[in-house]
Amino acid sequence: MEWKRKVDGVLGALLASVLPSRCLLCGGEGMQARSLCAGCLADLPENTCCCARCALPLEHAADACGICLKREPPFASAWAPYRYAHPLNLLESRFKFRRDLAAGHLLAHLMIDCARRQLTDALPQRLLCVPLHQARLRERGYNQALELAKPLARALEIPLDAHALIRTRSTSAQTGLDAKARRRNLKDAFAVDSAAELPAHVAILDDVMTTGTTLRECARVLRNAGVERVDVWALARAPARR
Repeated sequence: MEWKRKVDGVLGALLASVLPSRCLLCGGEGMQARSLCAGCLADLPENTCCCARCALPLEHAADACGICLKREPPFASAWAPYRYAHPLNLLESRFKFRRDLAAGHLLAHLMIDCARRQLTDALPQRLLCVPLHQARLRERGYNQALELAKPLARALEIPLDAHALIRTRSTSAQTGLDAKARRRNLKDAFAVDSAAELPAHVAILDDVMTTGTTLRECARVLRNAGVERVDVWALARAPARR
């Protein structure tokens, strides 16, 4: 894979010399063939101080936050390199709701850069993504979690399974719901495909982890199906609501 990275780097440099990139946030000159300038890159809110178990942003890092102590997650660990805050949330909203695939491409590469620096423990044997119901998929046109998972899986050389986890019913939008309402909304909304052959260690990826309810439910279903260890990954983690 090293030779491929070198070739990609050369091709990227050639392309940048012909078509200079522009920052998707401020419109300035992009940096290193990326659609982001140095200033806006520095402004992205990294999630460096968080709960080690669920990646919830905290004032002081801890092995487990109050939420995890009160209700232990069904997953072993969580990784979310960014906090869901300005200006990252602008890129995420454009990608998720406005079909801005350029923003999605940038977010995927930011996630890859962070993964190569931060994921130093044993990687999962399979990468899954949170599925969309067919009705929502037709409405949106693509699954934003899957579009992030594809390049990340290639970069980390992890097999991607986009079909092992299925959405059994359509649910109302989670936006605006508290954690309890989200749990009711997602009850029995996921299942493992009966034809899936999953390894002992998998990770599930979503674009944003808000209360963690969706990823908790997916992890619970996978554990019930016999998966020994489930990790959850997300591009960004939202802070707790006050």
